[in-house]
Amino acid sequence: MKFPFLKTNRLKLIEITHQHVESIFEILSLNEVTRYYGTNPFMLQSEATNLIDMFGKNFREKRGIRWGMVLKENQKLIGTLGLNGLQLGNKRAEIGYEIHPLYWRNGLTSEAVKEVLRYSFEELDLHRMGAIVYPENIASLNLLEKIGFAKEGLLRGYMHQNNQFHDTYVLSLLKPEWVKRQK
Repeated sequence: MKFPFLKTNRLKLIEITHQHVESIFEILSLNEVTRYYGTNPFMLQSEATNLIDMFGKNFREKRGIRWGMVLKENQKLIGTLGLNGLQLGNKRAEIGYEIHPLYWRNGLTSEAVKEVLRYSFEELDLHRMGAIVYPENIASLNLLEKIGFAKEGLLRGYMHQNNQFHDTYVLSLLKPEWVKRQK
């Protein structure tokens, strides 16, 4: 499978390569970004390199797709988003994303998520898109619910981060619901 390059009004969604190590490290070394990410902040650039390698491996093995969010205006990588736990046979995946705080609350993440949903439902023919979100991550919950995701329940003690266990919500959006919202 050839890597699917996508576009929105303001973004190009591209394959993440080693040329993006510094940008990925810069984003994932920030406490406010990783707070609800299920991982501790990066301390070493090698952690960003390893993550990029994992994104590539998951794509080659058809277990995930991770795009870099690049601003069209200046080609700056400002975050990533993609499909985790991709199961083409079961027609499902989970969406995940993070973006540099300088670009929070201006609709860029929402714009990117909508395009990845379009690609997932129309081109990959997925039926279910899930999301795992910390209850404290109000911005992400609001974004997903605005797009049409529904809370299914609370997973107690689901994530282990910073030496403690965290509950998470599981949300989902089904293809028929998404199709209906496009009309």
